[in-house]
Amino acid sequence: MVKIAIIIGSTRPGRKGAIIARWVNEIAQQRTDASFDYLYHEWNNKAAGFVSYGASGGRLAVENLRLIMGELMIADVRAQVACSLFTDFEHFSAFKPSPHQEALLHTMLDQIISWSCALKTLRHNGNTKGQR
Repeated sequence: MVKIAIIIGSTRPGRKGAIIARWVNEIAQQRTDASFDYLYHEWNNKAAGFVSYGASGGRLAVENLRLIMGELMIADVRAQVACSLFTDFEHFSAFKPSPHQEALLHTMLDQIISWSCALKTLRHNGNTKGQR
């Protein structure tokens, strides 16, 4: 079974990432096509998706992370969940995702699982070409 990690990318005080990560995990745990919150030491030949938040949905932060993913030999998927502080939080603090966010999350998880399965051959064959 494919194992997918859920990683919080922010360490700043007052962050909302842990709340959102718990929501992602709760929904992801309902799936039977992958297992989640398992982290390998190796990053190469893995797939990644992004759930971000902010005034503009955290899109600029994700743009930067996508550049980094390529350097780590991680295939990031196109689908993204961008939570807005204006529409997905009550009073900018209590996380209350809009109903459409769950559908976007499932689309992203589908893409991550598809890519993870496709990259599994590379991981199991020990393909290290291009790795540093």
